[in-house]
Amino acid sequence: MATSVSTATLSQSLRYQLTRMQAELVKANSEVASGRVADVGLSLGARTTQSISLNRDMARLDGIVDQNSLASTRLTTTQDALSQLIGRAQSLRSTLSAGLSGNAASSISMADAKTTLSTMTSMLNTTVNGEYIFAGINTDVRPLGDYTATGSPAKAAFDAGFQGFFGFSQNDPAAANITSAQMESFLDTVVVPQFMGTDWQANWSDATDQTITSRISLNETASTSVSANADGIRKLAMVATTIFDLFSSSTMSDAAKSTLMTRGVTMVSDAIDDITALQSRTGIVQKQVTDASARLKTQMNVLDGAIGKLEGVDPYEASTRVNSLLDQIETSYALTARLQKLSLTKFL
Repeated sequence: MATSVSTATLSQSLRYQLTRMQAELVKANSEVASGRVADVGLSLGARTTQSISLNRDMARLDGIVDQNSLASTRLTTTQDALSQLIGRAQSLRSTLSAGLSGNAASSISMADAKTTLSTMTSMLNTTVNGEYIFAGINTDVRPLGDYTATGSPAKAAFDAGFQGFFGFSQNDPAAANITSAQMESFLDTVVVPQFMGTDWQANWSDATDQTITSRISLNETASTSVSANADGIRKLAMVATTIFDLFSSSTMSDAAKSTLMTRGVTMVSDAIDDITALQSRTGIVQKQVTDASARLKTQMNVLDGAIGKLEGVDPYEASTRVNSLLDQIETSYALTARLQKLSLTKFL
């Protein structure tokens, strides 16, 4: 008994084979590009759970390394800002010392103090990736207001404190009679509490005392930011504010100015020491983050090797399979084209 085979049947069979080979080609190309099996479950069977566990551990370590990179950038920027604050503080101390010895006019001290305030405002409001690095955990809030801006709450509080203590404003003619003892008392009872107490966060800073804590390895965390509420920053702001504001008075007595400069030199020196210590602690954390990332990358290399042994493919075998599939597909296309040209009309 003879069995007939139509050109339609042959064409349909070739079409099915072509579809199957194209799907295999996609998988083979994926394996050549990635060096890993395309279907982990199909290739590994019962060992798939092991592969999933290793890849999960790898993803977790990779995430911590990425976070460490962001933390390192934040810490480096913090170091740069602290260095500029120290440089500004040293300049202000030199200017005040020169003023005390009679080698600098009051206007020079006032101008240097204003520059210090401006630098502080700029540095402490620095952002990295859209986050304020000196804002503590309030990274979306600008930590420090501009003292010289219209409506500044810090300026209003300082003016109110002066008025409340002396009974007149800074530019009142009576300011010419302020004694050294009175200025000392004003600084101790009004100014210091405004900057070193809770008034700092009420009038000056929107930063939190709590800083950012980052997980830098699987079992290690570190504080990876600095708050604008640090004592050294407050002390520098206090000196710059009092010198700028009270030296701006056209009537302030020489005795009061001398007291301000004397206290200012001491306080700026304290601020420099505090900020330098802050910078040192930041440097230690930077080293911790760098070392942690190095250890994590070593662990990732080990995990990558283990994953490669499970999921890896022979690149030569995979390339050979790709070439073989391409040849078969080209042949299938050629046969399909020949079959489509066959017809009973042409046969007869």
